[in-house]
Amino acid sequence: MTTIDVYDHGIPAESHFGYAQAIRSGDLIHVSGQLSFDEAGVFHPEDGVAAQLEQTYANLDKVLAHYGATRNQVVSQTLYTVGLVGNAEVVAKGNRAYFGTHRPVSTALGVTELTFPGQLVEISCVIDTKLPA
Repeated sequence: MTTIDVYDHGIPAESHFGYAQAIRSGDLIHVSGQLSFDEAGVFHPEDGVAAQLEQTYANLDKVLAHYGATRNQVVSQTLYTVGLVGNAEVVAKGNRAYFGTHRPVSTALGVTELTFPGQLVEISCVIDTKLPA
């Protein structure tokens, strides 16, 4: 039987929208779209793409830490960005800074809007805990 482990950041949006930040099923962890909310669950729309991306990855790190996983175990990511064409270099730089030499499969999508006004970045991913940390 597969064990399921659910993780939440404890922010109001989780109960309001009815979702979990991540679910571990067996060796795989499926991570919902992370965004750049702070410790109190407050989203700061005034931050630009680079700052939102950095905070989004910091929130992903919290998910990884909960499961004892590392960035090297991320096997795929989907990155949504408002204005991707104009922000492609900022996104690429942030992605390289976060993953270093690790290269998960990645899909970047340009979108016209995301859930919250001013939200510019959202990242979902899949983690394989059987991979070396």
